[in-house]
Amino acid sequence: MLSFSGMDPCSLDANGRLKLSPRVIENFNSRGLDLVLHCLPEGAVAVYPEEVYLAMRRNESNSDANTGDSMLFRRKLRRFGAWSQSERISPQGRITLPPLYREYAGLDKQSEAVVVGVEIGVEIWSVERWAEEEKLLREHAREKGRLEMQSELNNMLLK
Repeated sequence: MLSFSGMDPCSLDANGRLKLSPRVIENFNSRGLDLVLHCLPEGAVAVYPEEVYLAMRRNESNSDANTGDSMLFRRKLRRFGAWSQSERISPQGRITLPPLYREYAGLDKQSEAVVVGVEIGVEIWSVERWAEEEKLLREHAREKGRLEMQSELNNMLLK
């Protein structure tokens, strides 16, 4: 079975909780109960198994030295530190998005959202922002295909 794939429309309840689909819950349960919420620069909230999040953070090379030397690195640490939080799936299959995270992602209580699988976890998007992101993804794929075909034609002409 593919992990963390597909798209699920869902709603936030009056307390800012989001009910995950059984498929997504099963994916998380197979990786452990501890999750990390992380606000993404694109305006969505990522939900990763804690082990995945920790592996992403371990890939930072020599963080102690970089912290003292690099303003950009400190900003990156602030972004991860300030916009990441531990979470667990409730027995009812819900996760709670903190108010600042909902605001960041353009979600209000009782608003519609889309849970998008990203292979290593899921992302929670407002319906409007996801429509914009999907449009960008389609445009990018078409442009990439156009450039690949142009490159192939150019290579044929050079032969």
